[in-house]
Amino acid sequence: MGSQADPDLAPRLRELLTGLPDERLPITYQQAAEALGLAPPRTIQRVALALEALMREDVAAGRPMIAALVVSRRGDLPRQGFFDLAVALGRFPADPAGHAAAYRQELRQVLAERPQ
Repeated sequence: MGSQADPDLAPRLRELLTGLPDERLPITYQQAAEALGLAPPRTIQRVALALEALMREDVAAGRPMIAALVVSRRGDLPRQGFFDLAVALGRFPADPAGHAAAYRQELRQVLAERPQ
């Protein structure tokens, strides 16, 4: 991954995710890219890098990972990079068999802590 991260994108993405009503969540990576007005190339990669930055911030601050609000359009789970980083940050178990349950718990925590 790496050096293509836009330093302004992560705060904008956090603002977007914080502002969406619960009934519109979770959103897909593509929906996030469109809502942020990103133009190709690498729109999904740029969203993913911003989500990784948010994950690091949230774990460091002891908060649920707001990145759990963004999922793949091919299902109701985030992409593999989310799980890889969640494990690396010590938030999720190393065993992939526990990832879906850990994700659902994380999603519940994020939704429970959103401003009403």
